[in-house]
Order: sequence, then structure tokens, then C-alpha cells
Amino acid sequence: MVDPMPNEEEKMNRLRRAMYSRSLSPKLHERQRRTLEEDRTDVAEDWNRQEPELPGTMVAPRMSGAWKSAVRWLGVALAAFCIGAIGFLAYYFTIGGGAFSASSGNVGVSISGPTRVSGGEMTELQITVSNKNRVGLELADLIILYPPGTRLSPNIPTDIPSQRISIGSIKSGGVVNVPVRAVFAGAEGGQAILKAQLEYRVTGSSAVFVAASPDYALAFSSSPLTVSIDGNTETVSGQPISLTLTVASNATAPVKDALLSIGYPFGFTFSSASLKPARPGVWELGDITPGNSFRITINGTLAGEPGDERVFRISLGTRKTKESSGIDTVFSETPYRMAISKPFLGLAVSVNRSSGGSAVVTPGGEVSVSVSWQNNLTTEITDAVIVARLSGLPIDGSTVKTLDGFYRSSDSAVLWDKTTTGGTLASVASGDSGTVSFSFRIPPSEELQTLRDPRLTITVHAAGKRLSESAVPESLQSTASQTIKIASDLGITAEGHYHDNPFGVSGSVPPQADKETTYAILFTVTNTTNKIKNAKLRAVLPNYIRSLGPTMYAPLSEKITFNRDDGSLLWIVGDIEPGAGVNGTPPRQAAIAIGFTPSTSQIGSQPVILKDITLSGTDDATDAAVSRTAPDVTTHLLNDSGFSPTEAVVVR
Repeated sequence: MVDPMPNEEEKMNRLRRAMYSRSLSPKLHERQRRTLEEDRTDVAEDWNRQEPELPGTMVAPRMSGAWKSAVRWLGVALAAFCIGAIGFLAYYFTIGGGAFSASSGNVGVSISGPTRVSGGEMTELQITVSNKNRVGLELADLIILYPPGTRLSPNIPTDIPSQRISIGSIKSGGVVNVPVRAVFAGAEGGQAILKAQLEYRVTGSSAVFVAASPDYALAFSSSPLTVSIDGNTETVSGQPISLTLTVASNATAPVKDALLSIGYPFGFTFSSASLKPARPGVWELGDITPGNSFRITINGTLAGEPGDERVFRISLGTRKTKESSGIDTVFSETPYRMAISKPFLGLAVSVNRSSGGSAVVTPGGEVSVSVSWQNNLTTEITDAVIVARLSGLPIDGSTVKTLDGFYRSSDSAVLWDKTTTGGTLASVASGDSGTVSFSFRIPPSEELQTLRDPRLTITVHAAGKRLSESAVPESLQSTASQTIKIASDLGITAEGHYHDNPFGVSGSVPPQADKETTYAILFTVTNTTNKIKNAKLRAVLPNYIRSLGPTMYAPLSEKITFNRDDGSLLWIVGDIEPGAGVNGTPPRQAAIAIGFTPSTSQIGSQPVILKDITLSGTDDATDAAVSRTAPDVTTHLLNDSGFSPTEAVVVR
């Protein structure tokens, strides 16, 4: 459609092109100007104004009659469809089949029965299903979800987690009661949750609907199995402890495949049990019949600092299958607390007035033992007994002496009680202390020669009773020990030889003044029970003796040095093995050659030709320093063959 009123801007563009065009500009003529006239505009009294009449080309053409009729019938048809749909839906959900649709909210599932049950006993419950819908339910199944440990019968060994019961059809308004019998298991005071669900369909639909019951809580008034624990609630670190566990059945039917589990606390070391565990901390008890019981004693040691508390956690229950390694259904969980305290009767052992971990004594030596005790409790101790046992070396009982105790030779024990101490140990008040003692003799070297690293242990045990907070007597124990190490019997001899001189003879005997006579000095080292490390022999040659050299060693060669400045002699012996020179074993030996020139001032005497003889080293077993000395060697040659005492005196 053509615009009747050209755009003003387009007019200007045409005029501008004409003005600059060489062909059109001569044709343009100046138009006559119009005279300005006063423009009067009438203002109406209201805001209405008359719209100008549009040209006919700008008005839409009128619709034909056929189109108007078609649109009218289409609207009528649409209105009729909406009215029909509303009517159908109203009929379907009020009078028709839609009014009978089954809603899960109209299906009731409830559980009734006792809320407190005895674990391990048969319990009867009832599940009620009601249909409040206007249509019936089809293919209905009741699903029961049981708590862990549930069994359908005491004689069935496996647990049942759920059970499906077919109900079938439930008519509109119908009620179905389903009885349930099961054995529930749990710890006394605990709870178990039971649930029930109904799965169903409705006519004309393949969809499965579910209605559920509220949770049904069962509280256990008793457990089918119980465990009681007997033992001290207090102990001393490192001392043996015993716990006795008694498992008993409260059920009226057998409990199948029972297990006992113990969680040991930190610091506990298991040593033994009266019934061997199937696995560490787990005992398989099998089937426990009504009224039957098991008793298990567990032994071990508990370590810790005074004031610490340790907790044993004892669990009792059953498992689902034989393949299960632990308890699946817990009947009982019992914590048992044990405090670590100072020894109730403090004990201290000293040997030869020396206390500590160990003492060192020599073979054949006398040993004096003192045992100090003190009541560390805040309560009185009655009927105290102290026992000291000797173990390791066999001790001659005839050498054991005690003034306030009794030596029992059958087990090498010394005992002190209220009868031997004049009633002192009958009642020991808090803070009281005292001392008991005994003595004995270590076997001599001859009896120890065949032993290696011999030692003797003195173990002291104390026992007594006190009244607990519940006025029940409790047995208490305490222990202390001391080890006695036996030092090796190291021996050293030094002998002078003239007739048996391996280096050859020169000079005469008896020795003459101002004339040199040569001698040999033979060193012999023996050792009994323990290895001696880093042994050295030192000696001094008097100023009138000179070292001749060479030296001879038998059977081994070790270094021997001589210091001319001070006349000292050093033999680096090294390690001396146990048994050297004992029972036919060769000793360690060495020999040196010396020359002796007597002075006239020594005429008539038997001068010393070697002095200050000392053998030292470290006992490998006792880690103690060992030192032995030998007498000075003189011209009196006792062990020289063919020697006569008259040959020892210096002559002119």
C-alpha cells in the first residue's frame, strides 16, 4: 500500500538532488511566497478530540460471511468438549470407577504384642492389615523385617533377616490378622526394631503399591546369655593377674553357636587360659543348653604407670554362620576396669647391702639378703606372708640361715608369716614397715667349673588380705626380685725355675754375690665359668733383676713388653675363655728369662726376683672388673724339679 503522504526527509533529498543536477536545476523555478496569516486554534473544554478520518486504503477489509460462520461453529465445538470432559471427570471420580482407586493411605499395617521380651525365648506378635479403600486389594504379600539375631525357632541355627508371607486378596473394608512367632536376641536393657510392609496390586493395574507399619520397638528384659567376671580391680604393673569369666544361659531353649570375645587393654600380655581360644581373644563356646555354664580363667600381666586404668571389654553373643570370625549378634557387653597402683606391700631386696637389679658375688662367698617391706595402702593388711625363692644355682640348704623365718628345702624357699615374726605380719597398719633377712653360701669353684654364666635369682612374693569398699576380703599380691651373678674364678700363678729353665741354665745355685744366675719365670692363667675380656698381666722386676729375653710363650704367643726405666713388665693376655685350665683344658701360659746378680748385702737371704704381679680384665657375664694377684716370686723355687731349699739362699 502506497503512503499518501510522502516523508518530509524524502522530499528534501529529491530537492537536493535536483538542485545539484545539471539537467534538472534549470527547470526549477522560484515559487511565489505565501503571506503569513494569524493562526487561530479553538481549544475544546474537554480532552476529547475528533480523530481524523483515515483514508480507505488504511482500513482492513471486512471478513466475509463464510469465515464468520466457521469461526462461530469452532468456538461452539470447543466449549462443548470442555463441558463434556469436566462432566466425565466428575462422574469418574464421584460415581464411576475412579471413585474406587486404592490409596496406600487407606491401607493400615500395625504390629501388636509385648514390648518387653526375654532374649532367646519364643515371642508371639500379631500383624494386622486393614483395607479402607472402596476396592479390594490383590496379590497382597506381607514382608516382615526382623532385627539382627532373630531366629524363627531356637533350633534353627541361622538368623533370618526378613520373611515374606502371602495374603492374597483383601476385600474392601477387610481386615487380616497374621500371627508371627520368632526368637529375638539382644543385650539386657537394649532395644530391637521390627518393621512390616504390605505389597499389593489393584484391579486393572500392574503397578505394585507398598504400605508400611510404624517401627515396633522391642525392649529386652533379660539376655539369653550372661557373663560374670571375678578378679581383682587393682593390680601392680608387671605382676601376674587372673580373670575368671563365667558364662551362663538364661534361655529356655538352647543358644546355638555362642561366642565369647575379649578386647584386651593396652599393656596386657596374654599368657594362658583354662580353655584354649579359637583365635586371639575369641572363644567358640558352641551350643549352650538351658542352665548350662562355662568357666574360663585367663592369665597374663598388665603393665602401666601407677594411677592408670585399663578396661577389658567382654562381649558375648552368636554368629550368623560358621564362617563368621566374630560376633554378629551381641547378647552382652561388659566392661571390666582394673586400676594400676603402687604395690600394696612395697618390697625391696638388697644383697650384701647393695640394692639394684643385680649383684655380683664370688664362688664360695657368703651372701646376706635383706627384704624390706611397707604397707602402701590406706587400709590395714591382714595375714601377710612373704616368701623368698632361690632359683638357678643349687644351694646347700645347710648354709641357709634365718632368725625370723623358715627355710623350706623342698622348694628352696624362705617364708615369713605371723608365726615366724611373732605376730608382726598378722596385722600391718597403713604405713607400717619392717625388714626380714636370711643368708646362704655360694657353691665353691669346684662345683661351678662345668657351668657357664652361672647366676642365682631371688624372687620375693608377698600376699595379704584387705577389706574392699563393699567389706569383702580381697587377696593382694606383690613381687620383687634380685639377680645374683657369680663372678668367674680367675686364677694367676707365677713360678721361678732354675732346673726346668726352658731358656738354658747359666750361673749357679745357690746364687753367689756379684755373680749372675739366670732363672725363668712361668705365668699360668686359669678361668672357670665366664669369659674374661681384655685381660692384662702386670709385674715389676726389682732393680737388681734384668730381662734377658727372648721370651717364650706356651701354648700361644702374646706380646710381652719390658720397660727398662721402671722395670715394669706387661703381658697382653687378651680374652680368656671359660674353662681355661679346668678339667684337662690347657691353661694360658707365658715365660720370661731374667738374670739375677745378688749384692753382698743380700747374702743369707732369699731375694724377690719378681713382684707386684696382677692380672686384671672384665667379666663378660657380670660386666664387672676382675682383678687377681699372685705372691711375689723369690729364689725359693718351690715348684722347680730337683730344687733343694738350700739353693735359695744367697752365698758369698
